Amino acid sequence: MLEACALTDQGCVRANNEDYALIAPEVGLYVLADGMGGAKAGERASRMAVEAVSERILAAPRRDSQALLAAVEEANRRVLDAAQGDPALEGMGTTLVVALEVGEELSIASVGDSRAYLLDHSGFRSITEDQSWVNEVGRPLGLNEEVLRTHPMRHVLTMAIGVGAPLEIHYYAVTLRTGDMLLMCSDGLHGVVEQDRIEAILRNGEPGQPLELKCHHLIEAARAAGGPDNITAALLRAA
Repeated sequence: MLEACALTDQGCVRANNEDYALIAPEVGLYVLADGMGGAKAGERASRMAVEAVSERILAAPRRDSQALLAAVEEANRRVLDAAQGDPALEGMGTTLVVALEVGEELSIASVGDSRAYLLDHSGFRSITEDQSWVNEVGRPLGLNEEVLRTHPMRHVLTMAIGVGAPLEIHYYAVTLRTGDMLLMCSDGLHGVVEQDRIEAILRNGEPGQPLELKCHHLIEAARAAGGPDNITAALLRAA
């Protein structure tokens, strides 16, 4: 059995919130998206992608890894079609990270640089790999983290929902045991709050501390660091 909570915040700088999250424990589905695009296009893209995934999973005859991947492909098709049909939405897109309960495992699919982290007996670590210039070009070139933090290409994604086809989806599977936590978040959190600080927030408090309080502390940490972007955190905990 999983407990779950998601909170989102506009941050301290942005005029609107282009992040969108959905938790549906009754079907074992957890989704987070970070939209991009001019005007309100980023908001449209993130919400559309999350709703597409939810609708496809709910309609699937079997809620398994294949259904998950098909749902992400459907999200890409819908965002692409919407952008091609409306000049005001041209160039919109979104990251997407989805977790689906499949038997005793969590199947995870990701596109872009929104992340999933696991906190278990082995420690705290990122499960997903960013599809970004920093991760796929900058680090292989040998650029150090200090340079990458301020590099002009640091926000460039190499893959996103709605940007084109074919779509490259990263897939992972994890097992949560009692007390383990899975954090899904946008770069408004992981891009401004150090990983050690995120881990400390998740570990702090009494065992069984409400997940909503932990999500609130994560968002406050990002705001305290300047909150330059929208901030979304979704937490799952095995009970």
